[in-house]
Order: sequence, then structure tokens, then C-alpha cells
Amino acid sequence: MAHPTQLGLQDAASPVMEELLHFHDHALMIVFLISTLVLYIIVAMVSTKLTNKYILDSQEIEIIWTILPAVVLILIALPSLRILYLMDEINDPHITIKAMGHQWYWSYEYTDYEDLGFDSYMIPTQDLTPGQFRLLEADHRMVVPLDSPVRVLVSAEDVLHSWTVPALGVKMDAVPGRLNQTAFITSRPGVFYGQCSEICGANHSFMPIVVEVVPLEHFENWSSFMLQDA
Repeated sequence: MAHPTQLGLQDAASPVMEELLHFHDHALMIVFLISTLVLYIIVAMVSTKLTNKYILDSQEIEIIWTILPAVVLILIALPSLRILYLMDEINDPHITIKAMGHQWYWSYEYTDYEDLGFDSYMIPTQDLTPGQFRLLEADHRMVVPLDSPVRVLVSAEDVLHSWTVPALGVKMDAVPGRLNQTAFITSRPGVFYGQCSEICGANHSFMPIVVEVVPLEHFENWSSFMLQDA
């Protein structure tokens, strides 16, 4: 959950998000070092009256500033490609959930159960209870078991949406007529919030995503209750 004055990303709740955080810090450090070097060169060139003939015309320096950027790009590209492949891997999911985007709410269908599905609407501000978050709370949460590979099939009923939960490192476009899939494994229990990240109309800001991660035993009790209630 993001908080006021926060500068970094949200705390990771999945292994993929932990990798993304590490890559963010890695890339940011490279950018910081390059910026420091460039700033030092600019200050040195402006503040000194001396001229170095080896800098003005030097094959060695040209070789260095050709090879060095290539090395830097490789240092950024290799971990980036690794994470891209990790995000696309879906190995034997324990549960599959279909998330459908509508104007303007989400509907969830647990495809491994015969009749388990529900719509998830934002709770209006006037109906919030103390401790609940404005524009982020939903009347029905997507409940998933802890430490279990979860596959999410994402699509839309009408216009483009995007199913996004930052703490889980998940962002998948919901396209009408197309079924996209993503996966995640949660590393700690909790409630994680997201929002539609595709501008989908007048109420784009009012279709939150709430994922509640619970131990497997609690998930089984919840699914049994939902099936009986249906």
C-alpha cells in the first residue's frame, strides 16, 4: 500500500516484484553514476581555462566512450530480459481466476470451481467504515491462497481496461475479444490494492482491484462459504 510522501515503489508481496525492485535499484544506481560523471565533466570544462590536446583529439577516448555505453546497456539489458521471462512463466498453477473488466467494475470467476464467481464494485465514500481506503475498497475481494501459483486470465467486456496490482508486480491489459494471462505467487498474507491502469471512460478511477491473500485453510473455508451462499 502506497503512503503519502513515498518516493519508491510499494513493498514487494511476490518474488517477481522483489526482482523488479532489485532491478529498479540496479538501474537507478547506473543512472546516478552516469549523471554524476557527466555533471563532473561539464563543471570541469566550464570552470577551467586549461586545454588538454589529448582530450580534443584522441582515438583512445573515442574507443572508451564507444565501448563503455555498450557495456552499460548490457548490464541493464541482461537482468531486464531475465525478469521479462520470469514474468511470463506460468508453471502448473494451483488455481485459475478469470478477471473481466466492465464499465466500471471487475467480475471474477474461479474456473476450478463449478459455480464460484462474483462482481466487485467500489465501495462509495459515504459507505466506508473507519480504516477503509477511499477509492480503493471493493465490496467483494479477490481471495487467493498464500504461497500458491495463481494464474489470472484477463479480458474485457466493453472497452480496454488493465488489471494492475503494484505490490504483486502484475499489470495485464484487458482487451475485448482477447484473453490475456498472467501469474503470480504471493509471499506474505495481506490485502493488496490496485486500480485499472487503462483510461477506460468516465469512471476509470472508480474500479479498484483488491486482492486478499490468506492461508490455504482459510481460502478453502472462504470458497466453501461462497459456494453455499451461491
